Amino acid sequence: MQKLLLSGLTGMIFGLGIAISGMANPAKVLNFFDVAGSWDPSLIFVMGGALITTAIGYVLVFGARKKPVFDAEFHLPINRTIDARLIGGSAIFGIGWGIAGFCPGGAIPALGFGGLDVIAFVGAMIIGIVLARSLDGLRHKPAKAF
Repeated sequence: MQKLLLSGLTGMIFGLGIAISGMANPAKVLNFFDVAGSWDPSLIFVMGGALITTAIGYVLVFGARKKPVFDAEFHLPINRTIDARLIGGSAIFGIGWGIAGFCPGGAIPALGFGGLDVIAFVGAMIIGIVLARSLDGLRHKPAKAF
């Protein structure tokens, strides 16, 4: 139960941060990408702040603990290969973010604001995830989730 409550609290803090920073507003995100037009560099500070916070968190958590509080071990990615799947997925992610102004991290909290654009994006994202997993399953055994 504690794990579920902590997960919910963490998600609410994340969603609040996304909303306050403007990452849930597709116009703000698209203006960040429009370097030749109405460029809005403010999201650099959001991303930089997230990067600094994450780096400090990693040092504190992994320096102080052998295992997480609510699990038997840390679940970290072990595959460090840069391959076509990684590059292709990254390209699709970036193109989709640039076209729609939403990324999954910003779209989920934006569902709370309503709007057909975010509902359509999340629906398309879910279809894309299912399709990618189905196609991946045809080629080889899918990777085990955390």
